Amino acid sequence: MVLDQDQVKPLAPANERALSPTMVDQYAAGSFYRRRRRSVLCVGCCLSTLVIVGVVVLVLALTVFKIKDPELTLNSITIDNLNLDPLTSNSLVSVNATLRTDVSIKNPNHASFRFGNSTTNFYYEGDTVGVAYAPSGKASAQRTLRMNVTVDVLIDQVASDSRLRRDLVNGAVNLTSYTELGGRVSVLGIVKKHIDIALNCSMTMDLSLTHQDINTNDCHARVH
Repeated sequence: MVLDQDQVKPLAPANERALSPTMVDQYAAGSFYRRRRRSVLCVGCCLSTLVIVGVVVLVLALTVFKIKDPELTLNSITIDNLNLDPLTSNSLVSVNATLRTDVSIKNPNHASFRFGNSTTNFYYEGDTVGVAYAPSGKASAQRTLRMNVTVDVLIDQVASDSRLRRDLVNGAVNLTSYTELGGRVSVLGIVKKHIDIALNCSMTMDLSLTHQDINTNDCHARVH
């Protein structure tokens, strides 16, 4: 049998057509821009995270991790016991007293302030007449700790009769005190600071016949 010379060959399927160079270029360009967009988004997320972390660290540095100086205050002094010998020409002048001091330590930090043993020296005209000792302790975070310290003041051991007679005639004895307190604040064991506080005060003992009391005139604290 003779084949038909005019038989038509079937057409190739449409999906088997080769991609034109233009279509290849467009696909490659689209893939590049998609990868670039993902990279930009990734970098943006990383930068945003770094900014947030930086802001958090800055806030913590200005609040929690910023160590402030504690405040040492002498609130009041009271006379628990007073020994005042009669002022006569045949007797020696004697002024001895037991004083109770009310002291407070204000801690403004977000961590505890731990302090060691402290001493308070009392002076009469530059001479030491008494020393008070306070034990170590801890002022909790953002709290105020109050302590009572007792000291025996023996003025007649260092003062001449003439000075005491003069003050007793005036009905008042002027004293000064000096307190030293050292401690440390540690925030999460990361930020640590040693703090020394010195407190100078002046006071007057009222020794009139009708009234015996002691008043604090002025106090100055120094932190270093």
